[in-house]
Amino acid sequence: MAGAVVAIVAMGEMGAGLAARLRSRGAWVRTSLAGRSEASAARAQAAGAEAAAGDRDLLDGADFMLSVVPPAEARALAGRLAPALHAVARKPVYVDCNAVSPETARQVAAIVARTGAPFVDGGIVGGPPRGDDADPRIYVSGAAAGKVTALCAHGLDIRVLPGEVGAASALKLSYASLTKGLVALGVDMILSARRAGVDDALLKELSASQPQVLAWLARQMPRSYPKAYRWVAEMEEIARYFDGLPGGGATHDGAARLYEALAVAAQHRGELGNPIDALEAFLARRDPG
Repeated sequence: MAGAVVAIVAMGEMGAGLAARLRSRGAWVRTSLAGRSEASAARAQAAGAEAAAGDRDLLDGADFMLSVVPPAEARALAGRLAPALHAVARKPVYVDCNAVSPETARQVAAIVARTGAPFVDGGIVGGPPRGDDADPRIYVSGAAAGKVTALCAHGLDIRVLPGEVGAASALKLSYASLTKGLVALGVDMILSARRAGVDDALLKELSASQPQVLAWLARQMPRSYPKAYRWVAEMEEIARYFDGLPGGGATHDGAARLYEALAVAAQHRGELGNPIDALEAFLARRDPG
């Protein structure tokens, strides 16, 4: 697809990474900076995304609209864009790429359906694109999912799943329940050992018996601190997704509260008793060899 026009909201790390990849492979990218920070504006500029004057300008003539916002904002964004989606003559394919439960994905789909625009459920697995690396994979599902494969020509790794709207979100949350859940377990493990005064012994035991797990936590845990505020709603979505299973969503409800605390701690680094400083001190004592 030559010169696809892609609208992306918003210009967080992932949205800006996708924008930069698309621009580098010949697509045109627009974004909305309404209500966004100076940092978002700077990321949009660096990615080569054009700032639209309004929602109608954002969507008019666009081939695709990628929603890449914190999970708690997914429904609100669809509702905000609905009047503009309804107004434009040629409807873009609306791809909800957010970490939401299948039920939330269906609710967003219902909002978009009333505008006449095609809707695709999406789930992003992996980090933002960097240079020529292969990340991330974008899984899509729903009747219009095949249309999104046109973006493969612009550098995105689009993988169509069989099934209706909700399948891609289900895969994303199943995967994230493990990766982000393990980080949360690691945080609790370290902080509980520190509180009991056995953190040195724990570090030695992990180094001897679980070196790969320790190395993984040392890579992933620091990346979670600036993202913790986003992960609160994601854990809540996972808890809803797990409803009806043995144990329900209690584990990830707990993880949501943990990330809530880490989000606050991230704003108060250096203060006495800051849990992030305690985690960093533990990981700093690890022998990387």
